[in-house]
Amino acid sequence: MSTAGPAARFEDVRKRFGDFEAVKGISFEVAPGSLFGLLGSNGAGKTTSIRMLMNIFKPDSGRVEVLGQTMDEDLKPRVGYLPEERGLYKKMRVREMLAFFGRIKGRDDAWLAPRIDSWLERMGIGGWRDRRVEELSKGMSQKLQFVVTVLHGPELLVLDEPFAGLDPVNRDVLRDAVLDLHREGTTVLFSTHVMEQAEQLCDRLVMIHRGRVRLSGSLDEVRRQQGREAVHVAYRLRPGATLDDLPGVVSMTAMGQEAELQLAPDAETEPLLRALLERAEVRRFERKEPSLHEIFKRIAAEADAV
Repeated sequence: MSTAGPAARFEDVRKRFGDFEAVKGISFEVAPGSLFGLLGSNGAGKTTSIRMLMNIFKPDSGRVEVLGQTMDEDLKPRVGYLPEERGLYKKMRVREMLAFFGRIKGRDDAWLAPRIDSWLERMGIGGWRDRRVEELSKGMSQKLQFVVTVLHGPELLVLDEPFAGLDPVNRDVLRDAVLDLHREGTTVLFSTHVMEQAEQLCDRLVMIHRGRVRLSGSLDEVRRQQGREAVHVAYRLRPGATLDDLPGVVSMTAMGQEAELQLAPDAETEPLLRALLERAEVRRFERKEPSLHEIFKRIAAEADAV
């Protein structure tokens, strides 16, 4: 069963814990079939919003809908949820535990058996199917938790910081699995504080800072509306030189011997290049769209200054 409306919807939602208002009137929709990013720094309100979506927390005001209704027990088999704090039954064997969770979601053993083996092989833990969960490494346990989340074939996949703590290889394994599920028609909503992950994955996004929506739209729309021209530079500084006070540069993110330079709206690149050549050996000088990381830094700083 599917719904013609949004896969998820927040309408002027607020949530307070004592004197602290964690979510301050957020509104957005997740379209069916989208790969949607809920972005923000730690403490922005992402996990609280997801827990309201899953009906773990009740909103103080406003409305939260999942697949056209408030989350309830009948709806849960249509949703896969990977929480930020994860828990597995450590004394159970891997295959046994997956079958247990799959049955809870309404699938029978004949349906589950081939999918359990397929997913375990895909995650690189097929050889551990008959081992106890407590014997798995942290990375293997995280991948197993992901299998628990997707095994029953949910319409909507809700992932709270799914890549946190994974090494680069396992992060790529999980990312490719999410992309494949999306290509197969699963709607994906995932939260992250790592903007580069959103750039790799999202077709649409909402950016939250201090409990409020600050940006929303596709990545192209966000860049077009909020971005400033940037220059990517690879360089080696001359002795005693710095990149301080470069002409036309309003901010900089340095990454070893590379940097992303955000330019003022009327800045010209020729004076900038001349200044760089006086201070450094320049191996690359490339005009480019601003990164989501730089856009978020600026929007967050502007919000904090109000």
